[in-house]
Parts: sequence; structure tokens; C-alpha cells
Amino acid sequence: MSVNLEAGLRSGAQALGLSLSDDQVQRLLGYAALIQKWNKVYNLTALREPTEILTHHLLDSLTAVTPLTRHTQGQAIRVLDVGSGGGLPGVVLAICMPELNVSCVDTVAKKAAFVQQVAVSLKLPNLRGLHARVESLTDPYQVICARAFASLPDFVTWSRSALAEGGVWMAMKGKHPQAEIDALPADVKVFHVEPLTVPGLDVERRMVWMKPETV
Repeated sequence: MSVNLEAGLRSGAQALGLSLSDDQVQRLLGYAALIQKWNKVYNLTALREPTEILTHHLLDSLTAVTPLTRHTQGQAIRVLDVGSGGGLPGVVLAICMPELNVSCVDTVAKKAAFVQQVAVSLKLPNLRGLHARVESLTDPYQVICARAFASLPDFVTWSRSALAEGGVWMAMKGKHPQAEIDALPADVKVFHVEPLTVPGLDVERRMVWMKPETV
């Protein structure tokens, strides 16, 4: 990975108010290099250029770190990244928030295997890739997140069996998804929607926080 990419990553993280250690920066760059290397065989992403991987994947995923840190308050919780593909945002969260135990689930075996390879290559004991349908998971996770996975109603319905008591859903979306919010099951409540700004990208992003309604 070039010096320019490292500079772009560092300035982007700074713009997001994140103070990453040198080790975290090198792991994120190592992850980007692994995406490029494996992409030729596994088709992890349509993006091929390192600069696009930086902005559209790494920096985009880094926007989730501050909101999630605010929610967890530094607690060691279990996070499930649904429809994770090549591990976005799950791998980025595992690198930047080592207190988390992050599982990335995908129905495509090669993508889950890639996340496992990332965990080994980058020495991330708090990361694992799962090859499964999310509906089949019953282990409890305190936060279930997704980035560009499915509509909000499908996301919460399919992953509900894996949500711990008192747990929340965290969905990274584009524009404010009012139609999807209106279509949520009656017993799921949106308790916060926040705008996200991706350094270097002129796009709309929203983080939608949801939880089951207690009766």
C-alpha cells in the first residue's frame, strides 16, 4: 500500500475524530491489501482501485466507530455484522475496537473464508467469519449491524433470533430511509437516526438505530 493511501487513511480518520494507533493504521492498510489480493479470485467487491477501497470501504466503515463507541461505552460486547461480504464494517470495527468480539456472517462461503483469513493474517483474535444464513443463528449478540445489506424490515426480521435481550440493531444506510422505517414490524422501534459524513465522498449516509419495543 502506498504512502499516499496511508496519508489518506490518517487524514480521513482525523476528520472523523478518531485517534488510531500506528498498529491500527497498518492493520487497516493490510486489510485493504488483502481485499485487493483476494478480489482477483473471490470477487469481494466491484471496486478495484486502492483509492476507491480507501474511501468507499475503509473510511465509509470507519464512520461507524464513533457512534458504536458511544453506544458501547467501552464494554466488551458481541457484535454481529450481517451480510458482511468481505468484512465491512466488521473487520474495521474489530481493528479499531479490540474490546469487541466481532462475527461477520455471510451466505457465501468464500467471503466468510476471506474474513477468517483476515483474522489470521492480521492477528485479530476478536474476529471470525461465519458461513451461514443469519436466520439460523441463535447465539446472542448485543449489537447487530449491517451495511448495504437489505431493507430495514428484512434486516431486523432475519436477524432477530440472534439479538440479545436488551440488544440493538445498527444499520448503515444512504439517504434517510423513511419508507423502510414506515414498513418496520410494529414491535421494532427506531430510537435514533444520525447523519454520517464520509471523508472524501460526497454522498448521503445515515446510521439507523433500532430496538424491539418492550411491551
